[in-house]
Amino acid sequence: MSKIRVGFGFDVHQLVEGRELWLGGIRIEHSLGLLGHSDADVLIHAICDALLGAANMRDIGYHFPDNSEAFHNIDSKILLHKTVDLIATKGYKVGNIDATICAERPKLKAYIPEMQKCLAEVMGVEVDDVSIKATTTEKLGFTGREEGISAYATVLIEK
Repeated sequence: MSKIRVGFGFDVHQLVEGRELWLGGIRIEHSLGLLGHSDADVLIHAICDALLGAANMRDIGYHFPDNSEAFHNIDSKILLHKTVDLIATKGYKVGNIDATICAERPKLKAYIPEMQKCLAEVMGVEVDDVSIKATTTEKLGFTGREEGISAYATVLIEK
């Protein structure tokens, strides 16, 4: 008998000068980057939280604390791979991902296929199992003022 579970993840990082912008595992040309202990890939962090939540395994900060030198400036793709390995210890594998990035700029539509391919490879799933959407907040809130970027992810895992 198979078992399926869903999970939800959310993350926010501040936009600052002097950092590269990494989203969905790829580097994106932009004048600002996201501030964080790792590469601050807000999309991957939301996906990790969703996967961990679906498996009832706490959250990304529990497994990869931001006060640990082991994770300082780490590529978030490594964290995602480790997260997939963690849920596998409970017998789960990734079913599909549905995620949304909220950013006023840069426009992300052209980057989405590359993000999907990158994330699918890291998680060992088909590209068709990774849905990524991008939206703005119509210039409202911290996202609209271009102070940060947020991401939401819903996942299905199966045993």
